[in-house]
Parts: sequence; C-alpha cells; structure tokens
Amino acid sequence: MRGETIIETRGLTKVYGSQKAVSDLTFSVKEGEIFGFLGPNGSGKTTTLLMLLGLTEPTSGWARVAGFDPLRESMKVKRIIGYIPENIGFYEDMNAVENLRFIARLNGLTDKVSTGKIMDALETVGLSDEATKKVGAYSRGMRQRLGIAEIMIKEPKIAFLDEPTLGLDPEATTKNIGFIQALSKDKNITVILSSHDLKQVQKIAARIGIMLEGKMIAEGTFKDLTQEKFGVGDSRISLDDLYMKYFQEV
Repeated sequence: MRGETIIETRGLTKVYGSQKAVSDLTFSVKEGEIFGFLGPNGSGKTTTLLMLLGLTEPTSGWARVAGFDPLRESMKVKRIIGYIPENIGFYEDMNAVENLRFIARLNGLTDKVSTGKIMDALETVGLSDEATKKVGAYSRGMRQRLGIAEIMIKEPKIAFLDEPTLGLDPEATTKNIGFIQALSKDKNITVILSSHDLKQVQKIAARIGIMLEGKMIAEGTFKDLTQEKFGVGDSRISLDDLYMKYFQEV
C-alpha cells in the first residue's frame, strides 16, 4: 500500500579501518515516494546503498528493504530493486531491444511476455525509432532513457537512480524527470534519487535526506526543512539555499 515504510535503517554503521563511512544512520522511505538522497562525494551515500543492496556488511545496526534483511536475504532484495548507476552500462554491440530482452530473461520473463513490455517501454521513453540501433552509438541521454526503460521492464518495488540527469541538455533533463515522476505516480515504484541537480530534485522529491561525513544531517519534506532553518516554507527558498545552510551549520 502506498505510504507504508519500504526502506528502514536503525543505527546503520560501516567502519573501514579507523574511518566511519556511515555512522549511526537512521532513516526511512515510504512506498511510492520519490526520496532525494543528497550529499557531496564521500558523504556515505554509496556505502549506504551497498548496505541496502546487501553488497557490504554493516559493522553495526540494521536495515530492512521491503521487510527483507539485505545481508541475509540479498537475493530477495535484488529481485525487487532496480538500479541505474551514474555511468550506466549496456552491451554496446547489441541494440536496445536485445539489451532489454537479455535483462528480461535475467528477471525470469519469457520472450513472449517481454516483447510487448519492451516495445511499450521504448515507446514511453521515446526510443522506438532507435530500437534497432547499436547502443554503442547512443548518446548519454539515450542511455539514461534506456535505463529507465529497463526499470519499466523489471517493474521493481524500488529504483535507485544515481545522477539520472547528469550531462543532459535542458530538454533531455525535463523528459527524464517526467519519466521518473511516472515511475512513482503510475507504477507506485519507490524512487531513491541521488543527484547534484538540486533544482530538479526540488521539483519532484516528496522528501529529502542530506548526508555529510557519514551522518544524515537532515531528513524531511522540503517545506518542513526550510521552515526549520529559515522560518518560512515557500518558494522564496531554493533547495540550493537549504543545502548550503545545513553545511554551514555543521
């Protein structure tokens, strides 16, 4: 049901040697929402993601993803998660249809079932005319759209999107933001959006979390956080303003 907690951590900590990459992290994300996961490079976002995916073991604390323990039930977690990294990778000598068919097979879909889903997804993201072009000839924006099509094929409960608009022109950025909104609104997919494009995050994120030096220094709706820091919760404040305010006070 939309609105129930789907990701939850309590005291999640990861130590490498003498360095705490993530420290006592406690936060939650609701089903179907877009959560803006922000912070500079080295703030602990990637390590947090690795723990949520079950790819690295917490030093202490715990996490639950759709009720599953990522460490002990990692395969169950992987089946319900989609992930588009910053540098998204596809088989460059295969075309869009071939790449998506391969991904569908990995997720247990027969070719008969996946064919219609693939064409519908390519139509949705505007790649129908490029469906038979080798992905090696795709622009960055086209690759990002193909990644969103991949999410549509898998239909996960949760999608982690890392810098989905990086390097895109304004038109391509607007289109990708629209596709991401549709994942949440139409498919009830929970989206964890990590991006340095704060203007776009402000447009679509229901709530945001800001990490710094391994700690979550802010979590909540944009309105609540601006009210807390500036005494107002309206459009006079931008997410850039809020972001810098938290860093200045740490």
